[in-house]
Amino acid sequence: MIKKLLSTLIFVSVVALHAQPSVQKELKNINNPEQADAFIKSNKSTKNKLITFNEEKHQTVLAKSLFKKNVGSTEVVDREFEKTYYKVISKTTNTYNRVSYIYLDGSKYNMADLNTLRSRIMANYKDGAPFDFLAKRYSMDAGAEKGGDTGWFTKGKLDTALENSLTNNSYALNDVYTVNLPETNRYYVVLKTHEPKEISELQVLKITEKK
Repeated sequence: MIKKLLSTLIFVSVVALHAQPSVQKELKNINNPEQADAFIKSNKSTKNKLITFNEEKHQTVLAKSLFKKNVGSTEVVDREFEKTYYKVISKTTNTYNRVSYIYLDGSKYNMADLNTLRSRIMANYKDGAPFDFLAKRYSMDAGAEKGGDTGWFTKGKLDTALENSLTNNSYALNDVYTVNLPETNRYYVVLKTHEPKEISELQVLKITEKK
């Protein structure tokens, strides 16, 4: 019985010793998202995945460490029962925009009433009413729950007409302006809350192996 137990322990130890170099060797040959996807498909595990880290959204110790690394570098997190490898596959920088808006459905108003309402909203804001309060009160889409805040978004995330209007660089920070999209009956009051910002993103291959 003892001999069998010792044999099992030796076998497990040998497997563990061979597993680590194998993972490290695999990682050396993975240099782009396509190769990472191929690895994930051929090594099916819910713990192996390609993750996107956003410098603005992800502020963990791990994320901050990964953003300091060069493409191709690996971070290893060693825990009691498993070891996780994070390899930086790619790093890109994109321009992000962020505004707050109040959406008004043009099919619910005639233009005179709609413009009167927008003028009242803008006057209330200039008189000190918080924009998020006004958005929650007047905005007619799901964004009202967030106070009209779009969050950071990149080109292509919104429909073209709205995106072009919300990212109009002729407006200064904290300007309030209106947007008309009559073709789709959409009308807006917009507050420019942030200047455009360059934000880095990483694509990271995460591989976890048991010890």
